[in-house]
Amino acid sequence: MKLATLKDGSRDGMLAVVSRDQKTAHLADGIAPTLQRALDDWSFIAPQLEDLSQAVNSGRAKRPFEFVPANCMAPLPRAFQWADGSVYEQHVELLTRAIHGKLPDHLWREPMMYQGGSDDFLGPCDAPVFAEEHWGIDFEPELGVILGDTPMQVKKEEALDHVRLLVLINDWSLRNLIAPELAKGFGFFHSKPATAFAPLAVTPDELGEAWQGGLARLGVAVDWNGVRFTSANAGSGARFSFIDLIVHAAKTRNLRAGAIIGSGTVSSEGNVGCIAELRARESQEEGAGGKPRTGYMKFDDRVRIDAFDTHGVSMFGAIEQQVASLRRRRATAADAAEQVATQAPAAHGSQPAPGESAYPGGEAILAAPDTPADGPAPRADTA
Repeated sequence: MKLATLKDGSRDGMLAVVSRDQKTAHLADGIAPTLQRALDDWSFIAPQLEDLSQAVNSGRAKRPFEFVPANCMAPLPRAFQWADGSVYEQHVELLTRAIHGKLPDHLWREPMMYQGGSDDFLGPCDAPVFAEEHWGIDFEPELGVILGDTPMQVKKEEALDHVRLLVLINDWSLRNLIAPELAKGFGFFHSKPATAFAPLAVTPDELGEAWQGGLARLGVAVDWNGVRFTSANAGSGARFSFIDLIVHAAKTRNLRAGAIIGSGTVSSEGNVGCIAELRARESQEEGAGGKPRTGYMKFDDRVRIDAFDTHGVSMFGAIEQQVASLRRRRATAADAAEQVATQAPAAHGSQPAPGESAYPGGEAILAAPDTPADGPAPRADTA
């Protein structure tokens, strides 16, 4: 079963079931208005969603419509918890050596995990907005699980029983802010801005044999400005699985329905997963005191992240984002507001005729930058 959350102007969107070929969708509002509502009563609601999914896939659904990823929010637009791990050896070792110069003896004693911000997730085509380019903008492709209620001290053999859905993630990082934050000894905060998600959350059975031992054995591809940056195998190079991450997260607390746990940057078999890894490798190749050749992302850069099964089928739909400048957006909004103000009629002047707007063109002017006034247009390559 594939689920998505569609934009409707609200904080939590509308839950929809999506066909396996990702061409059609059907609202699930008669079953559960939001994904969080479905997760809260999964044993009762999931079978009804599965029935609707079968109807959509067989062409028997009553009100199907075209599925457009650009119209999606994150599957969970906000969550009660977002805990991100880091299980891929290559990623951890490259960045640890880059920061500390050596690997500590206790590095792999237990999974690493931090608690990220979960109140403001980005949809698959939402622009990540940053205030400063020099903060070191970097993408991080990850897989994640969405849990049902999971008890404290859950047993390893029962951990996967609590996995409801899997997701594809872009865990944005601001690399030049990380070292100063970690030096304080209190973890990430400013260096981990809003996280983005692919349009679809899928039940584990959708992965078939690719879901084994708490790992999603999928190919993960990243394109940076239209050029293939990496293709990594998410089932290879992981020191820990989602079993270990779930048990670790539940060591001292219950995990409630809707909690999301990430794998950390997918990086394996020599295929780096992010710019920071590539820079670390470049520095090592240059020897002591070597400097990286590759810079971080710039404003207007694009990134595309997707995950595929062994047949080349996209499992979650793609994350396609363009980096945006906060200053430019504010300037655009200010210019729009000034233009509207200059077009406003005088207080005692002529009034608009019935049915006419007092602010000609105001609706279009006030539309969000880079977005048509009537909403995002469907993408031809995602129909």
